[in-house]
Amino acid sequence: MYDKILVPTDGSPGTRDVLTHAEALAATHGSEVHALYVVDTGRFSTLPNEPTWERVTDSLHREGERALDTVERLVADTVSVVRATAEGHPSREIVDYANQHGCDLVVMGTHGRGGIDRLLLGSVAERVVRSASVPVVTVPVETTRPDVADERPAVPQ
Repeated sequence: MYDKILVPTDGSPGTRDVLTHAEALAATHGSEVHALYVVDTGRFSTLPNEPTWERVTDSLHREGERALDTVERLVADTVSVVRATAEGHPSREIVDYANQHGCDLVVMGTHGRGGIDRLLLGSVAERVVRSASVPVVTVPVETTRPDVADERPAVPQ
């Protein structure tokens, strides 16, 4: 049913929860996991376009590589992982990647913010759900979990 499962990651501790679900689905369906890190360039658009900007984007790309390394470390023993990085608005880049690479499913975390937090901060997951042409599984994540780098998700049987 699912050949390619897109897992957007921001490297946050909740990644473990998302990967547990994505890994189980990928193992069941013989799918490959596409791990995508989006450098959110919109958040830094007010910075002057000079060496400071280059240092910021370099830092964000290094952060993205670490996030993608974590995905590989946690699931590559079980499923095939394709790594990708994009620059732009996260929800738009996630939907574009899914469309361009023929992904059948998106599995992503959501912090479950509501009320004023969601109005002020927006919700990448909500925008992806509303605009994706494929099913989107949202996994509630906690921001207080330990660092995922030291843990491996248990794969449900």
